[in-house]
Amino acid sequence: MDSILYWNDVALEANRVSHTDKDKEEQAGPPLSARALAIVHLAMHDACAGITNDTSLIAPYLCNLPLAPAKACVDAAIAAAAHATLSSLFTKQKDFFDKKHFEAGLKGAGLQEGHAYGLKIAQLILDLRKDDPGISDNGYAWSVARGAHRVDPDNPTQGFHAPFYGSNSKCFATTRRHTLVSPPCLSSSDYESAIKEVLGKGIAPELLATVTSVPHRDLNETLVGIYWGYDGAFGLGTPPRLYNQIVREVAIAQKNGLIQNARLFALVNTAMADAGILAWEQKYYHDFWRPVVAIREHDCSLGPTSQGDNKINNIAHPFWLPLGAPKTNVLEKNFTPNFPAYPSGHATFGAAALHSTRLFYGVKPGDRCPDNLFKYLSFVSEEFNGVNKDNKGAIRPKHTRSFPDGLWQMIIENGRSRVYLGVHWVFDAFAVDESNNPDFSKNVGGVPLGLNIAEDIYLNGLKQSSK
Repeated sequence: MDSILYWNDVALEANRVSHTDKDKEEQAGPPLSARALAIVHLAMHDACAGITNDTSLIAPYLCNLPLAPAKACVDAAIAAAAHATLSSLFTKQKDFFDKKHFEAGLKGAGLQEGHAYGLKIAQLILDLRKDDPGISDNGYAWSVARGAHRVDPDNPTQGFHAPFYGSNSKCFATTRRHTLVSPPCLSSSDYESAIKEVLGKGIAPELLATVTSVPHRDLNETLVGIYWGYDGAFGLGTPPRLYNQIVREVAIAQKNGLIQNARLFALVNTAMADAGILAWEQKYYHDFWRPVVAIREHDCSLGPTSQGDNKINNIAHPFWLPLGAPKTNVLEKNFTPNFPAYPSGHATFGAAALHSTRLFYGVKPGDRCPDNLFKYLSFVSEEFNGVNKDNKGAIRPKHTRSFPDGLWQMIIENGRSRVYLGVHWVFDAFAVDESNNPDFSKNVGGVPLGLNIAEDIYLNGLKQSSK
């Protein structure tokens, strides 16, 4: 048994349960999910690093890592670090963590020494993050300005998720607070192209007949949109869980050893934790509206600052609704997430996690090309596993999807998928050229942000951040 994979699986289950059982709801939403997974994996990583005591194999994250006791068992240290951090973060699931600790079946010498060392490292990591802010929107006031984010009109009581989290959080491991250029202005050709795209590609099925001037979403695009969902879904959890599931497939196929997995999953989850911080900082800085508000209020006669005009712009659709982020396993309306559009959190998390994996396996920083890391593998998203249901109660079929261009293909598809749900603009993921292909010459969207975060952390050796 690989202890890192074992406890990673436990942590992912904690995320799933936290978004499924209302009585156990803790670390809710994408930023806190990523934060929790990073804390757990950094504690396991440094427990492993301290006992290995060989920086050429695995250098510690903590600046002043305590020495490990002689003959300490590394599996016991990893188990204690994981159990302690999980129990602190998900207090309502402690019985489950106790059970998994017992089922780990640790045996041999150095158990006591390893256990004590793992607990020490866990406490150091928890202390390091003890002043992180919460996700409350108390004290936040939304703007009525044209182009600013407001609540989904189809879910008017949703509020605002984590408006102060990004700007008030210290990064985990980046050497600087990465930023993005502004999204396209509302009068630009890039914005006009993007709004026409999502108008037809993101529309709710029941409204398809009301839009005839632009191409509609096809069946494969609908599948892609839902496949990458995991929008805090009942029974599934959040995007950081999804990307960990993918990385597990790669790690197993590559036959990683314990030290390799400790390093890989720490890189992946720390990158996502910083993605959650920096994407949310950028979201509330740029404060850009979602398609559901933008399309319904595209004409200047519509919205809080409307001006009298009886000639409605032909792109404006006052009754437009998106396909929406999937309310999997719940008989409720799909929805638009309750935070600003730019940049896409999905795109940032996915790029940060999957590019960290690419870098770990030898892809060079700056490489923006296909890879072979998933070429002979396939992946079944739990949105399409033949078990989970749509929001009308129908079981979605199992869909096994392949990615011959590797993790890079996943990064691009994941980023673009949100357009097909109608909850994002394409530039929330990346800029595009005249042929609608990704253009990475501009610092636009969540994919470039995630790539920059991954490369920063990797090149700096996964060290504590001062930013």
